[in-house]
Amino acid sequence: MKRSMATLCLSGELDARLEAIARAEFGGVEIFVDDLDGSVLTAREIGERCRDLGLSVVALQPFRDAEGLPAPAHRQKLEAARRQFETLATLGGDFLLLCSNTREDASEASDDIAASLHDFAALATEHGMRIGYEALAWGRHVDDYREAWRLVRLVDHPALSVVLDSYHVLARDLDLQTLADIPAERIGLVQLADAPRPPANADRHALQSLSRHRRAFPGQGELAIGAFLEAVGRTGYAGPISLEIFSDILGVMPTGMSALEGKRTLDEALAERP
Repeated sequence: MKRSMATLCLSGELDARLEAIARAEFGGVEIFVDDLDGSVLTAREIGERCRDLGLSVVALQPFRDAEGLPAPAHRQKLEAARRQFETLATLGGDFLLLCSNTREDASEASDDIAASLHDFAALATEHGMRIGYEALAWGRHVDDYREAWRLVRLVDHPALSVVLDSYHVLARDLDLQTLADIPAERIGLVQLADAPRPPANADRHALQSLSRHRRAFPGQGELAIGAFLEAVGRTGYAGPISLEIFSDILGVMPTGMSALEGKRTLDEALAERP
């Protein structure tokens, strides 16, 4: 199973983050769009740097607020997705992460959401790419991985898979049985993050704030990371598992130290799973 780290976990310039991730002996990297846009290097230069460091580009993310939009907005999002697929090709990757919509004008109808997801999957195929759908814990209509998985099954397109993020699953204390039953080939990416346990009455804003500021490396929070990894293991999934840690603390820690600590905790978490 390839160990990966998202660039958003670390501080500093993007090139320094990539070097730290490689030195910590990760095999892959998720490129955060904001990090790429803020870099002095072009996407082509970043892709070349990843290859020089022996890092595969596991994903480009996030592609936000895309599914279930009115027709004019949907057309604009398709064009934006086309540009992202072109960027992915330049980076040397082939996987775009689409997270569930938070916009007020997004449709809650399953047929509308599925139709737009199908359009994105078809566009991905045209570019030789894949797309993964992730339920945000604060998504407007899709905030549960089980609903995201239902929609992926409804679309039934080979380029579309579900993304499983431990924070979005465990912060809402969602049942893991459905996760354990997902076929491995329909899981596009697994992301891992610990965090303090949210209050039982935490609303969407509280869950988003906790996610944006207080995620932690595996074993350094209060979420049931072991149970999540056990459920993932039961699927037979053997693809990349990636750290995605939004943290104010990591934002001021030395880049190399954070990368090494992330690799240590990820290795320990994977070694401890049944």
